[in-house]
Amino acid sequence: MTSLISLDRLRFLFNRFGERLWVRPLAVCLLSIAAVFAAKLIDGFKLANLAPAVAQDSVVTLLSLMAASMLVIATFSVASMVSAYAAASSSATPRSFTLVLSDDVSQNALSTFVGAFIFSVVALTAVKNAFFDRAGLFVLFVLTVIVFAMVIVTFVRWVDKIARLGRIGSTIEKVERATESALIRRLDKPTLGGITISGPSVSGLAVYASEIGYVQHIDMAALQRWADDVNAQVVVSALPGTFASPDRVLAYVSISSGEQPNFDSTDLIKSFQIGNDRTFEDDPRFGLVALSEIAARALSPAVNDPGTAIKVIGTFVRLFSLINEPSVTGNRNQPEYDRIAVPEISVSDMFDDAFTSIARDGAGAVEVCVRLQKALNSLESLGNGEIRKAARYHRNLALKRACKVLDIEEDIAIVRGVANSAESTLNQI
Repeated sequence: MTSLISLDRLRFLFNRFGERLWVRPLAVCLLSIAAVFAAKLIDGFKLANLAPAVAQDSVVTLLSLMAASMLVIATFSVASMVSAYAAASSSATPRSFTLVLSDDVSQNALSTFVGAFIFSVVALTAVKNAFFDRAGLFVLFVLTVIVFAMVIVTFVRWVDKIARLGRIGSTIEKVERATESALIRRLDKPTLGGITISGPSVSGLAVYASEIGYVQHIDMAALQRWADDVNAQVVVSALPGTFASPDRVLAYVSISSGEQPNFDSTDLIKSFQIGNDRTFEDDPRFGLVALSEIAARALSPAVNDPGTAIKVIGTFVRLFSLINEPSVTGNRNQPEYDRIAVPEISVSDMFDDAFTSIARDGAGAVEVCVRLQKALNSLESLGNGEIRKAARYHRNLALKRACKVLDIEEDIAIVRGVANSAESTLNQI
């Protein structure tokens, strides 16, 4: 079978590289070295005689100043980033670590500082050894001034960003954006570009996972090519976010001839990217779980921060409201892979991921109970049948939990009053 990499697969791999802290600094370091040697190229042109003369001492002074300070600033930035990462894991949830780690401003800052240090060291060595003529020295001076300006601008922006990096509000926003992107992508392709599963029963030869971990990504293009080669229909059983093990079925395969011969399922299994951790890109439920964990930690007796839980509840309302919005691409659920059937994510399961722990851990906080009733009422009034059913179930369940945990009759009456008011409003719709 021809081994091709689809755009969706490239997106997944690119995002994984974005989570590596060394990738961007390494690229900037190589670019810095290339810039130093590129300055030498102008010495071979006739226009080199038109370049103004620049004193070598001025270039050496600038480069020496940059070389002496950039390594210190880069070390300081790494220490600040590590502190922010630790704060994000301890105050929010460890599941948000990858999002904080891939923060663009912080990675750009670290890359700029390290790249400027490498640039200054390499350029200083070249100047001291008379590597440049007059034109090359002028170009190097211009590059040094540009790099110096970039360092100053980056440092100012980074100081403003590092003050927020790792804070609970910033972490919630990062998780919300990641969940929103994954949810919109799934809403545009609820079956990942495959066809909808028809009927409750699934038949065919079961293919099991060969590794233990979470399904992070499904390469639908590779799966389609494999199905074309063996002339088969594939029903995906393990969506991204599913915990895979040797006894977990990844997919069911049905040969068009009706027979179930022995076939090589190696390429089919390789189409399922399995790793140790869940990822946000193709697993919107993971984002809901991470937000729910942030709220649950805020509601713990050690933290006692109901305001954060209320903020997360508002975030859930925004996210679930996306389900009713029109498709961004305008071609929602247009099948691209006619040999692959994929189940859609259950709205009920997403509500379980989002609201179960908040309703349980916040049952003793009347302000959280009230906000939860209002939020679920808002979702129930959207007009979507699945959302309406799931919201009603969790609204009633949250009311039962609150009545069970709250001790003061007045608090119970407040929560019941909000629930009854919501019920009356919905009956009028």
